[in-house]
Amino acid sequence: MLSANAPAWVAAARACATSGPAAPRLPLLLGREPVGSVDAAVFGQIDLQPLLDERYQLSIVQHEGARAWAVTAPDATAALNALAHALRAAGHCGPWRDEQLAVCTPDGRRLATVERGAVRVLGLATHAVHLVGCTAGGAMWVQQRSLTKPNHPGKWDTLMGGMVSAADSLAQALARETWEEAGLRLEQLRRLAHGGDVQFAQPSDEAGGSGYMVERIDWFHATVPEGVRPVNQDGEVARFECLTHAQVHERLARGAFTPEAALVLAGFYGW
Repeated sequence: MLSANAPAWVAAARACATSGPAAPRLPLLLGREPVGSVDAAVFGQIDLQPLLDERYQLSIVQHEGARAWAVTAPDATAALNALAHALRAAGHCGPWRDEQLAVCTPDGRRLATVERGAVRVLGLATHAVHLVGCTAGGAMWVQQRSLTKPNHPGKWDTLMGGMVSAADSLAQALARETWEEAGLRLEQLRRLAHGGDVQFAQPSDEAGGSGYMVERIDWFHATVPEGVRPVNQDGEVARFECLTHAQVHERLARGAFTPEAALVLAGFYGW
């Protein structure tokens, strides 16, 4: 529900976040379980022969009366990662991270893990976490993303935003990412609380535009005590700034924040 006092950009941002695929996609099954989707043309452009053996099978099947791609293997994680390598070799993969993300059914059951760089082209659902950090005096800490980041370089972001890896719980990801991006321990923060979640289902420009982003972002908010300054630890942040809320609103209005941070902040402001 859009708040009556929401700025004009919020409705457009939410519509963009829940837009359909830019091109036809086929469901992707792991065994018989739907887990994602693929651009109808992508698998015809990669060398699938290494997958077509007694261990890994990738085939067209019927699913709910329509065509779908199905991966069948005793070891689902190994099969999906072999597929990720094939996509990478063909130039149909996002930035390779050497990081595994969970592969789940729509109801949240975890079936396998896969290289993070392949999740968008395979339309797999991901889970992220953001932290909105304010001061007791009424300002907000924000970060500018590194100019070398593969996605949204140089854009403004919340105090922290990161992915929940296959090795993390949500709480673990919140603590780890807050330290890596901002050099802050959760124990240093005051009034840390879960604020809400934001859902994305939209085309992704990864893999030459053949990706689809399906993501849930859980966001938290906390007070950063006076005298405590965030300091990046992992090289993924160019700088931090402490802005008034009016300055944050102005940057949001001109599109200076990432799409994810913009909707997290819209939720924080009650829009």
